[in-house]
Amino acid sequence: MLTTLCYIEKDGKYLMLHRVKKENDVNKDKWIGIGGKLEDGESPEEGICREVLEETGLTLLSYRFRGFITFVDDAGWQEYMCLFTADGYEGDIKECDEGELAWVEKEAVCTLPIWEGDKLFLSLLEQDAPFFSLKLLYGEGGFLREAALDGKELGREDMEKMGLHFQQNPFFR
Repeated sequence: MLTTLCYIEKDGKYLMLHRVKKENDVNKDKWIGIGGKLEDGESPEEGICREVLEETGLTLLSYRFRGFITFVDDAGWQEYMCLFTADGYEGDIKECDEGELAWVEKEAVCTLPIWEGDKLFLSLLEQDAPFFSLKLLYGEGGFLREAALDGKELGREDMEKMGLHFQQNPFFR
């Protein structure tokens, strides 16, 4: 599955989606950026612009393709995600049928219920890292088991250098 995700920025905040409205949602009760599945024939840029408009009512005017994320889990599920940030848009935010939209201070995002791997790419975004490829392997219970940045496995020490701590994760080395 090929998807997109965008973190829209304004005044030191990200527009976040609290996924609380859809049943049987892998992201149920999590906070994520804005995005979704690419449609047949769509480029990542076309897909993110469509998804942002559908979910928020905003038309993106200035956005950047920041990274490519590979998600896999022990059960064989896989997703490939094109990660964007945006700092220019027009329009008014509308109600979203997938959850509640809220502007959240960037520093507070990692304190919300988010996927552990999201902390990795959010850290890379904050560091203004050049285009990156990140692979995230999730194990039982949704715990991050392994991560690789640009093809190099990351260990607990690498995470700590990035300011990230996964003390509750029984798998991560």
